[in-house]
Amino acid sequence: MIRNRDQLSATPAHKVALDCLTAGIEAADPARLAREAVSLVDATLTVGDASYDLADYDEVAVLGGGKAAAVVAAELEAICGDALDGGLVITDSPDASPAGVDPAPVDTDRVEVLAGDHPIPSERGVESTRRLLEAAEAADESTLILGVITGGGSALMAAPARELSLADLQATTDALLASGATIDEINAVRKHCSAIKGGRLAAATQPADVCSLVVSDVVGNDLATIASGPLVGDPTTYADARAVLDRYDCDVPAAVADHLEGGAAGEIAETPSPGDPVFASVTTPIIGDGRTAVEAAANRAREAGFDPLVLSSQIRGEAREAAKTQVAIAEEIQASGQPIAPPAVVVSGGETTVTVDGDGVGGPNQEFALSAAVELGVAADDSDAGNDTVIAAVDTDGIDGPTDAAGGIVDSETIAPGVGRNALAANDATAALDAADALIETGPTGTNVNDLRVVVVDVP
Repeated sequence: MIRNRDQLSATPAHKVALDCLTAGIEAADPARLAREAVSLVDATLTVGDASYDLADYDEVAVLGGGKAAAVVAAELEAICGDALDGGLVITDSPDASPAGVDPAPVDTDRVEVLAGDHPIPSERGVESTRRLLEAAEAADESTLILGVITGGGSALMAAPARELSLADLQATTDALLASGATIDEINAVRKHCSAIKGGRLAAATQPADVCSLVVSDVVGNDLATIASGPLVGDPTTYADARAVLDRYDCDVPAAVADHLEGGAAGEIAETPSPGDPVFASVTTPIIGDGRTAVEAAANRAREAGFDPLVLSSQIRGEAREAAKTQVAIAEEIQASGQPIAPPAVVVSGGETTVTVDGDGVGGPNQEFALSAAVELGVAADDSDAGNDTVIAAVDTDGIDGPTDAAGGIVDSETIAPGVGRNALAANDATAALDAADALIETGPTGTNVNDLRVVVVDVP
């Protein structure tokens, strides 16, 4: 899975970190998650705690989108066989990812796989989403829809609201991603600029029954934030979306500002809120999330003889600041044996952000690794405290920010602190880690359950 593993396996501690990352990503494989959650016995389809008698329906169809949507759809085909009539999902296209990295091909016979783009929505995504909405609107009371909602769906399922254009969505997405806003804040804006997000896809499916399989890439698993909640109620408002733009001083097209202003003034109908009757026939089991990857990484460490500490699966905030905290934990382990004694493995997940001030290239996990390298280097210069710590961070989808690297792995000797600080000032983590042969390369993994980080301390 890690293409350049041999290059990165400098020490036993590096190998332990890479083993844990691999185990975490493999555990979040959407095909595995679907197999564990879905079964068909005779005519009864079971998804988590929900069961459906397929004899009650004239049609069973798959609809949805996200980075893992095609993989889940293929697994649903394998499970349901002839009981599945068709459907369509939107996912990454070969040239949608940075540097044109081709996601692993997924073969489906009954479900059509349409192309979209991530993290910035595209014309092909708009066309694909138009077809998705048309398929949803064609459903009736004799239809069972198996929804597939996974991380990345916000950008991939792109449908501008009312008078907005694709260019308006692209500019707004660019501004939000560079602002340092959290994913729930970003998606509050996206939902109110969309014809599909914020429960509007659920409204389009009425009166069909919907069972939506969700793979979460959101800290806390807020269903209204995952892929901007196309099949669940939206607790945010136009006023909330407008407040996000004000809070981060986001420069967005006038059409977007006017649209949100009109919504806040009551001139445009709000998104369906939780409890709206359109959700009465919708169930939304989460089949995998960031904790899935974190626990698997910890289990791999346990198998290797460690007593791992799971710090949290919900780490958030600025990537460079979160890295400083985790280096400090490694230092405490070395200094006092608290909260666990060395040799030690600490695992965490979540979703950090980057406020972009420079003109470099990178992603949150690369910036986390670079900041950690600086802190470890400083500690080593001061007291040798950083010499025996290795820190690795990846985005589980294999694509960290607008790059073709998953993240980075560092120790106290990876990057000189001065060089690292200059790169952080320019938000240029990719170049700095690449020059140090410290980038982790997986290619698109087919899943997306947020960030995964491993700290390894004092492994001989």
